[in-house]
Amino acid sequence: MLKKLLQITLMLIATMGLVFAQVDVNKADKAALDSVKGVGAVTSERILAERTKGGNFKDWSDFEKRVKGISDKSAVKLSTAGLRVNGQPKSGAAAPAAKEESKKAADKIPAKK
Repeated sequence: MLKKLLQITLMLIATMGLVFAQVDVNKADKAALDSVKGVGAVTSERILAERTKGGNFKDWSDFEKRVKGISDKSAVKLSTAGLRVNGQPKSGAAAPAAKEESKKAADKIPAKK
């Protein structure tokens, strides 16, 4: 019983790393793209079709122009969730930990009277 519990715990820990993994649109397969929060089956198919048709994405601007349904706002959300273009996050997208730290810092700033 203890051995099974230990195995389950280790598997959960191992899969937790996948949740926070960064996924590059130029290298990822359908399963990897689907693992990013905000990318569903339709969006991953669009990304793969456009990558096959037009080659790798040069940057976030190129990605947004070529993939139907990806706006600047959704690109920021996808980047925050771990999606990358050529290994780069979208400018303006903060990492989840950075958001928390900036919130804590803002709480420490005294209000003007």
